[in-house]
Amino acid sequence: MSSIISKNFIADNFLLESKEAEMLYHDYAKTVPIIDYHNHLSAKEIAENKPIGNITKAWLSGDHYKWRGMRANGIEEYYISGDAPLEEKFEKWAETVPNTLRNPLFHWTQLELKRYFNIDTVLQPNNASEIYEEANSILENRTPAQLLEQMNVEVVCTTDDPTDDLKYHQQIAKANYFTKVYPTFRPDELFFIGEEKFNLYLEKLSACVNYSIDSYEVLLKAIDERIEFFHKNGCRLSDYGISGAFSFVGFNDDEITTIFEKNPKSEGLTELEIQKYRSSLLLHLGKKYHEKGWTQQYHLGVIRNNNERLKELVGADAGCDSIADYPIIEGLSKFLNALDRTDQLAKTITYNLNPAQNETFASMMGNFNTGGIPGKMQWGAAWWFLDQKDGIEKQLNVLSNMGLLSKFIGMLTDSRSFLSFPRHEYFRRILCNVIADDLNKRLVPNDTEFLGKMIQDICYNNAKNYFNFK
Repeated sequence: MSSIISKNFIADNFLLESKEAEMLYHDYAKTVPIIDYHNHLSAKEIAENKPIGNITKAWLSGDHYKWRGMRANGIEEYYISGDAPLEEKFEKWAETVPNTLRNPLFHWTQLELKRYFNIDTVLQPNNASEIYEEANSILENRTPAQLLEQMNVEVVCTTDDPTDDLKYHQQIAKANYFTKVYPTFRPDELFFIGEEKFNLYLEKLSACVNYSIDSYEVLLKAIDERIEFFHKNGCRLSDYGISGAFSFVGFNDDEITTIFEKNPKSEGLTELEIQKYRSSLLLHLGKKYHEKGWTQQYHLGVIRNNNERLKELVGADAGCDSIADYPIIEGLSKFLNALDRTDQLAKTITYNLNPAQNETFASMMGNFNTGGIPGKMQWGAAWWFLDQKDGIEKQLNVLSNMGLLSKFIGMLTDSRSFLSFPRHEYFRRILCNVIADDLNKRLVPNDTEFLGKMIQDICYNNAKNYFNFK
């Protein structure tokens, strides 16, 4: 691809298509802090707070978005997830960037270069070496805590296994960082009954609580203890991200006791038995989340590790996941209804990966709102393959049609990189453009103070009030 050297591509009014959009962004959205309530950042790296050092490590290590783009560009795996020198990996990414035009990776890359390093030019092969050196010279002295503060990040919520000792969160809590860091309870491994890894995980959980988990009743006791431990360490959210259909079926306690007893003996479980166990566990967890005043999150609709060759070569999360068309909504309805029927339904956020289910998810969440908690049931931000301009606009428009956009809790990064926080800026610019377009079409009142307040609520205030972090 020929050279596309371009100064000031990320200009002040990037993505803002009218004077009204510019005003809403610069006067209202731009300066409010960030609450990133779902990401996969390393609490260990934040606690140790050592300089990031190298942009290849910060950008390419584990970033399956970039990995997919590089593979599509014909880059050998050696330069993607392999053992190639860091600078050579960066050069291959620079070779890929011009070819990502119209993919969100192009915008994200340039936003991150501009915001963290004040680099205006489009990354490409003929400036890769210069940009690599310039970025590294800054990262040599820039720690995770400093990068978070630089982006005005007030809160981040990491994603954590129930067996985590949370020692790094405890260290962070004692540090005088601008950004507060809280854990999120992610019990996915408890749902894989019938698989070899389930029994291995029970051993890990047993070691964590210091007693043998030899019955379903004892398993629930251990889970409750870990929830209490997480709560005492600032946790106010849970998450669930199992692939496959989301089902919720009837069960009784005796059935679950029997199903659990069959598992360690390697007796084959039927698909219905697995569904009964998962339904029981989902219900128990949901009630506990309500009891603790937590928010529960459900990321639904992904088919993972499609490429077995790459999974064997690289491992899980190699960038070979995709949108699924599993049945989801009927099971979700039954689950939410079971909790709501006994008034034990916690604040809930759902995220769909299949855009064909946008209206389905948005309409379902509106069924279970109750008095006292504005926006209790949230259809969450455009997720994963959908968190780009087109997907964000569609999510905002569907939510506006079927719910209350004014009560939306806004954007999150869902990222493993400390350089990903300009995605909040990306979302905010798109949001302001959508509202300004309505204003110019005379679809909303010409009241900039009212519209600006709503935008600030979506970008910050709603999340701050919703989660009640200590």
